Amino acid sequence: MERYRVKPGQTIKLQDWDPHETGAFDEGKSAGKKHLKTLNSEIESLQELLYAEDKHKVLVVLQGMDTSGKDGTIRHAFEGVNPNGVHVANFKKPTDEELAHDYLWRVHKQVPAKGKLTIFNRSHYEDVLVVRVHNLVPPEVWGKRYDQINEFERMLAETGTTILKFYLHINKDEQKERLEARLDDPEKVWKFNPGDLKERALWDEYTQAYEAVLNQTSTAWAPWYIVPSNRKWYRNMVVATVVKNTLQSLNMQHPKNGADLSEIVIE
Repeated sequence: MERYRVKPGQTIKLQDWDPHETGAFDEGKSAGKKHLKTLNSEIESLQELLYAEDKHKVLVVLQGMDTSGKDGTIRHAFEGVNPNGVHVANFKKPTDEELAHDYLWRVHKQVPAKGKLTIFNRSHYEDVLVVRVHNLVPPEVWGKRYDQINEFERMLAETGTTILKFYLHINKDEQKERLEARLDDPEKVWKFNPGDLKERALWDEYTQAYEAVLNQTSTAWAPWYIVPSNRKWYRNMVVATVVKNTLQSLNMQHPKNGADLSEIVIE
């Protein structure tokens, strides 16, 4: 999975990253889905251990163009996890209260506590993406935010949070197919928002904004992974693999019961 990790200081052009690739996994969709089930089981056990040990904090950030599959990734890559120890935070249009504070205020309230895994469906990066593309604040304001975000994430990491950030990479043709599929499917048409077409018209501007994010905010303490996402099954497999490997690297241990249990008899 290291092939998808953006190294600090690496210069990224998204046109150089193939959103349709499947890496070294050439067994196909059916085998990929089967392998994902194994990963789901492993993540489930590791997340239970994270919750029981109550020591580490894990933050997963999902970003991507419209239809890149943030909801689907959460549904499939994290299938089976214990909801007591997992929280999904969705960041929509800021409320009046949130706008009255600094842009990271609403985000900081959602970061994970000890023993928890939190998934950001969109995130604080909207404040250097949507804000930039739609000129909601001047460049001299959003331009400072890359360093501010890096320092915010550094603080989280230095106080015990493991951070993983995934950019779900699709191309414009794939987005077109997915939008058309929503229109044609009675069970998915509710997800179609005409406003998505206005955002689609800004594809090049969003690409430039995402490249700036990937180039300036992939750090040793909070790395970005560019996940090939045209094939949904492979997208899910990549995210699940990185999460599983990261949880394993925490070397977690089941806590011991501090009580004297030697005399306990259960009748």
